[in-house]
Amino acid sequence: MTATNKPALRPANPNFSSGPCSKRPGWSLENLNNAVLGRSHRAKIGKSRLKLAIDKTHELLGLPEDYLVGIMPASDTGTFEAAMWSLLGERGVDVLAWESFGSGWVTDIVKQLKLADARKFEAGYGELPDLAQVDFTRDVVFTWNGTTSGVRVPNGDWISDDRQGLTLCDATSAAFAQDIDWPKIDVASFSWQKVMGGEAQHGILILSPRAVARLESYEPDWPVPKIFRMTKGGKLIKGIFEGATINTPSMLCVEDYLDALSWAESLGGAAAMRERADSNARVISDWVADTDWADFLASDPLIRSNTSVCLKVVDKDVNQLDQDGQTSFAKSMVALLEGEGVAYDIGSYRDAPAGLRIWAGSTIETSDLEALMPWLDWAFSVTKAESA
Repeated sequence: MTATNKPALRPANPNFSSGPCSKRPGWSLENLNNAVLGRSHRAKIGKSRLKLAIDKTHELLGLPEDYLVGIMPASDTGTFEAAMWSLLGERGVDVLAWESFGSGWVTDIVKQLKLADARKFEAGYGELPDLAQVDFTRDVVFTWNGTTSGVRVPNGDWISDDRQGLTLCDATSAAFAQDIDWPKIDVASFSWQKVMGGEAQHGILILSPRAVARLESYEPDWPVPKIFRMTKGGKLIKGIFEGATINTPSMLCVEDYLDALSWAESLGGAAAMRERADSNARVISDWVADTDWADFLASDPLIRSNTSVCLKVVDKDVNQLDQDGQTSFAKSMVALLEGEGVAYDIGSYRDAPAGLRIWAGSTIETSDLEALMPWLDWAFSVTKAESA
């Protein structure tokens, strides 16, 4: 096979990593000059910046008025762990998993919390479990967008309006980029490092009034680490949702998140952020439609992510290779693209099938994805020629 010519146009920004994700267009360290450094985060000035981040998040996401937003430690992982360790166990739980991080929540629920009345609904990479099997008299744990599989739930229609249990949603690659039906969600978490392109450290926790009521009426049988505790004396620690964080936050990271929120606000809020991600995903979809060697890992368009886009190689010669051979082929493509400085960190997740994973979230410019697509063809043709 003859390699195609090396494309002339390069992406201006080659950062297509799925986390930490690309900074917003026009980002600069100078934008963080208002960071409250060298002062206590509990001082009035520090708390005011934390509270501003909370208020802007609530406003821009369009959350119901009575929902609470808090800043938690340890990114999305720590935030979602805090929710599970504090809220689960009051009743049975249904947990859904179709990729690596959802499988991690299954492990926590079954092997760490050891909940006896837990039902698992699992599917392979590129698919969703049967959502109709979920019982909303029970608590339900799921990811809105599977970052490592490129699969998301299509909408919130499958979630019962008159549910008796709580819905706990890991929304880290979905918040600000996908249309989440917030009244269907009782607990949500996400990290600044994903759609907002913020610095990794903190997580956002969103609680409905039903979740707050559970926190104040239920005490788990297991010890809850201090870093996870959201109640004291049976009452919600309201300070978490007013800028008094559980542990010391990085005020530089907080300022960086505020910068991202201001950028989102300047675009028109969450709706504009969603449109940017949708536009980016369309670039890849149009390219796939005209490409004979690549396809989406998720065959159903209704469940394809518009942020973490996962692709597989469907060329018949490559598919005749064993699993190690296919993995090596994909890694060679990734290395070629990185060596050319046109795409960084776009290999599939380590537990996922061999292929490519391209971040198409809101901080990515559509023009950069348009420039990247011919490079994918080039990298494939070179890799296949070298492996012949």
